[in-house]
Amino acid sequence: MRALPPGARVLILCALFGAALCAAPALTAAGTPWPAVAVLATLYLCVELVRACRTFDARVPQGLGAFLPVVLAAVFLLPPAAAALVAVPGALAGRVEQRPAGVRRGWHAAQQALAAWAAGHTYAVLRGPAALGGADPGQGPHFPYVLLPAAVAAAAFCLVLTALDGLVLAAAERRPVRAAWRGLVFRALVPFWVHGLAGLMMAVLWHSPYGAPAALLVLLPMYISCWVFAQYQQERAAHQATIRALVQAVDIKDRYTRGHSERVGQASAMIARELGMPEERLEVVRFAGILHDVGKLGVPTRLLRKDGPLTPDERRVIELHPEYGHEMVRGIGFLGEARAAILHHHERVDGSGYPYGLTGDQIPELARVVAVADAFDAMTSTRCYSRARPVATAVAELRRCAGAHFDPVMVGALVRAVEREGWNPAVTSDEDTVSVAAPRAADGPRSGDGPRAGDGPRAAEEPVAADGPVPGPGTATTPGGLVPGQGGSGAGARAAGAPRRPGEGR
Repeated sequence: MRALPPGARVLILCALFGAALCAAPALTAAGTPWPAVAVLATLYLCVELVRACRTFDARVPQGLGAFLPVVLAAVFLLPPAAAALVAVPGALAGRVEQRPAGVRRGWHAAQQALAAWAAGHTYAVLRGPAALGGADPGQGPHFPYVLLPAAVAAAAFCLVLTALDGLVLAAAERRPVRAAWRGLVFRALVPFWVHGLAGLMMAVLWHSPYGAPAALLVLLPMYISCWVFAQYQQERAAHQATIRALVQAVDIKDRYTRGHSERVGQASAMIARELGMPEERLEVVRFAGILHDVGKLGVPTRLLRKDGPLTPDERRVIELHPEYGHEMVRGIGFLGEARAAILHHHERVDGSGYPYGLTGDQIPELARVVAVADAFDAMTSTRCYSRARPVATAVAELRRCAGAHFDPVMVGALVRAVEREGWNPAVTSDEDTVSVAAPRAADGPRSGDGPRAGDGPRAAEEPVAADGPVPGPGTATTPGGLVPGQGGSGAGARAAGAPRRPGEGR
């Protein structure tokens, strides 16, 4: 407790005192239904004890889903003070990962007791007990009116919990209150309503001729659904960990484009959202953008970091990275369409891309999305060999190349998204890149004996400027950001001096 900031200590003590005041009437009142309190409190306690057991760690639902239906059923069945009591034993027995465990358990108990008390009073004000059937077990609930007080009571429970969560975050971590509260209510409200319906079903069955045993049966399907959702969350976390590991491996191998993958994933998702793709497909698009260069793991490091111009044979090896990437992720089922995007993100609408020279609609839709996002980030990112171009310049270049190299629909979607949302991606490692060699002006020559081959292909995602051809080996970079010694066609390398296609490269 002493390690906490003074504001957090005061807040926790106030919450504990307030919870004690809320629950105290149940201990002194003569009409407290102790059998129902004991059954519900014991049920919640048992659920928390199972969750706290390491043996069942991966087999039980985590988070609010374990206790919400029980506590909300108590809100609907019991007086507010008694409902507050139901929440206390399970909260005190709950599993806590971070220290101080005792303080956290006390905070959770006070938080849930206050929320149950507030929800119970809200339910009573809206005449929820009468709508449920009152004290007469033979009187049925008044549908659909009973849904209104139940929904409002669940919302009140949610608001109190999230308000206290935001306050303790602001006090303990010294965050602004608005930042601590941002998004908490909207993320939690729908789950609270769903669990509120389960709690209402328990309360309705409790009041039925079948009594409490029938009410407890509601928890079985609810518990199973929570377990399934927990497994889904674990699987999703494993997917994210797989993606992070692959991206980190690419970033370590090719340090000059570190952070590029995440930004391409972000831009790809912006395009897909602008096109109205469904939410589940947005995730696949983002994965495709993040993993588009994973095939670099199959390219020899000496080529990625080579000093000097690339030979045609070396260029052909580097142009194999989409196929390497496709082979690497072939067995990862959750990537879905992303695998095709990884393979074809260097194809061009006019057929001049690689590895297969596809044209127009032959190129998978997600590959056309990633191609535009890839080129846009390459132009707007600071690299060791050039400064980032302004967003307006990059947009103009994409529009110029639309129809020949990029799908105009994808270009238009990105332009609209950037105009509305702006382009402010999280910088991951551009600063590290700048520290290797100070960036020069776009029209300034590099010092030394010429460009590195490794630098050239990293810039190759950029569309060319209007001035066209690429200078020969050893020549300074042009104002358009072209990199010397960068030939290469869709199927193989071009001679050094041939025009470079927009978006060409690794």
